[in-house]
Amino acid sequence: MTGTVFVIGMGLIGGSLALNIKNTYESMHIIGYDINEEQVKLAKSLTVIDEISSSIEAGAKKADFIVIAVPVTQAVQVVQELESIPLKKEVIVTDVGSTKEQIVQTASCLLSKGVQFIGGHPMAGSHKSGVAASKAHLFENAMYVLTPSPHTEKEAVNRLKKLLAGTKANIIVLSPKEHDKLAGVISHFPHIIAASLVHQAEHYQQGNPLVSKLAAGGFRDITRIASSSPAMWRDILLHNQDALLQMFDYWLDEMHDVRSMIEKRNAENIYAYFSQAKEFRDQLPVRSKGAIPSFYDLYVDVPDYPGIISEVTGYLAEEEISITNIRILETRVDIYGVLRLSFQTDEDRKKAKVCLEGRGYQTFIS
Repeated sequence: MTGTVFVIGMGLIGGSLALNIKNTYESMHIIGYDINEEQVKLAKSLTVIDEISSSIEAGAKKADFIVIAVPVTQAVQVVQELESIPLKKEVIVTDVGSTKEQIVQTASCLLSKGVQFIGGHPMAGSHKSGVAASKAHLFENAMYVLTPSPHTEKEAVNRLKKLLAGTKANIIVLSPKEHDKLAGVISHFPHIIAASLVHQAEHYQQGNPLVSKLAAGGFRDITRIASSSPAMWRDILLHNQDALLQMFDYWLDEMHDVRSMIEKRNAENIYAYFSQAKEFRDQLPVRSKGAIPSFYDLYVDVPDYPGIISEVTGYLAEEEISITNIRILETRVDIYGVLRLSFQTDEDRKKAKVCLEGRGYQTFIS
């Protein structure tokens, strides 16, 4: 492919897409823009992009493809701004946001200009942010949803698929409404539940300070997504209001049923409830990337002596294996403790396992 790609937003996703397209098609010219001048300058110095645009208008006029890689509320504003800019005929515009109905509806204003808008949502991420964390292979094996409107030309969808071919993502096409319902179930609503569990723990801590100490284990793990950006989740929830309100109704009914089981001490129904959940959960894909970034954890038995953590991490550094998180699960004087090391990919975890077992450490994967 040849032409110019204009990426608006030099964060992790925008930077990774720019880098991937640049690596896949050497003949494509990549222009970048970000309201944070330091980020876009860094993108240029890291050769993530070929050119810095001084404004959205300046970059958009040159583009054959426009990728809007900013939070959902700002993405809608960018689409509205594009309406007043003279764009190339049949330019393809896409975004990377977690909600699709509102932006696709807003983008209908571009139809009269001959612009093809195709909503997009790459379900990939990282525990790092910013253009410095960009990786060309970030989307490999991830689900990448495209949400064209009923008026989008099929040829435009095929051209966008070709542009994204180098991501090696699993590209699927859904309607905006269907996407938002699915994203609500597997991403948006779980974030609400995680935040509510944290609020409940905070409430109980007012009467018992032991709550926060006991919550440092599994509770912290199952609620880790509650540490996501409050501003981002405020906007996502407001943009996916209809789907989430329906889910609340179902959730409240289900919690009422569970409460009734417990109140009536219905052991058989309680067992069935957890058994059905376990069965469905155990069938979920293990290695596929989803809407919520995964941790790939490796557990390492370590003796209790000074310097053991630096020793373990030193071996991994020698092999250039990056750790995203490290935690001591249990350690007592004179006995073995357990280190939990988290990695960004399953491949890194496998390398770490070989590295550490080769140096005499016992490791296991939960």
